[in-house]
Amino acid sequence: MTTAEITVEAPDRARLLADYSAHLRATRGLSEHTVRAYLGDVDAMLRFAARHGAHDLADVDLAVLRSWLATMAQQRRSRATLARRGAGVRTFFAWAVRSGRLEVDPSLRLVTARTGAPLPAVLSQDAARRTLDVAAESAADGEPVAVRDWAMLEVLYGTGIRVGELCGADLADVDLRERTLRVTGKGDKQRVVPFGVPAARALEQWQRVRPATQSAALFTGVRGGRIDQRQVRTVVHRATAASGTELAPHGMRHSAATHLLEGGSDLRTVQEILGHASLSTTQRYTHVSAERLRSAYAQAHPRA
Repeated sequence: MTTAEITVEAPDRARLLADYSAHLRATRGLSEHTVRAYLGDVDAMLRFAARHGAHDLADVDLAVLRSWLATMAQQRRSRATLARRGAGVRTFFAWAVRSGRLEVDPSLRLVTARTGAPLPAVLSQDAARRTLDVAAESAADGEPVAVRDWAMLEVLYGTGIRVGELCGADLADVDLRERTLRVTGKGDKQRVVPFGVPAARALEQWQRVRPATQSAALFTGVRGGRIDQRQVRTVVHRATAASGTELAPHGMRHSAATHLLEGGSDLRTVQEILGHASLSTTQRYTHVSAERLRSAYAQAHPRA
């Protein structure tokens, strides 16, 4: 970067990124991690543009954006990274036009390579049953941590909620009579999700043995504060590894969605339970079910 870029372009870029950061935090309800990723991608693009003569936002054109992506492709960045960064700058330029900082969006014709969507790892229904049965047996003596872990596993699988939603849930969000849990998802959107008898039984036991604490959290750590996502991941990894398919908490969510569809639930219902903004996100679970059908067919049919 030249001295001119540092003294002229950098302060403008800093102000622009600060404004965009405020927009992301105020209106889109994104996590801090996602905001940092968005800002990092836009900052990298603007720095690249400045090195190639586009010192003002209005100077950034489609050729510069294509060159930026091409350079990353030459650096052997993954297709997923290119797709994410392309989507990030398109979101940024759309905001710049809406907020009056640009008249024309240079990213409208920016195309990035599609990523192949890998099938999410899931437990089989038998493996899920074994995992939860083992957790229930471990909690049989009423030891609080074991009961808590059993309840968390039952809730994750029984509702399909995200790990962040589990950690953010409060005691007051549980309705044991109706067997529902109120959670706050992405974009601070609340929804109410149902759970079954096994999860209700585990939650009732957890509420009986839950140590006294000032925390309103549904699930607490050994020190009495709200449990964090790292602790939940450790519990899920350990429990699922014992069944032979080690998963992260999101794998429990994938498993719940897949098993709902295999059991005959419709896509719209699964979409509402999972809190997906788009039905297309939910549709990928039909691919998992199809894979299982093909696998079962190949193993069982004499003409497979």
